[in-house]
Amino acid sequence: MGKKSPNNSKNKPSDSQYIRYSSLGFQLIATIAIGMFIGVKLDDWLEMEKPIFTVCVSVFFVIIALYIVVKDLLKEQ
Repeated sequence: MGKKSPNNSKNKPSDSQYIRYSSLGFQLIATIAIGMFIGVKLDDWLEMEKPIFTVCVSVFFVIIALYIVVKDLLKEQ
């Protein structure tokens, strides 16, 4: 009654895949956070009236983070 068929285990992702994808998520978040931090510090240091560097550097780091994630995802295939 509670037996699993071997075919069901092929469709379920393994624990290593969960770890891999969650680490990619944390890497994405960390990269974007670093970009925001750098942008805020540049705006503070240059005493900018508008957060120009925060926006620009954050967008740049989002692009970098997405590139890293896509590269890592395609590397495994």
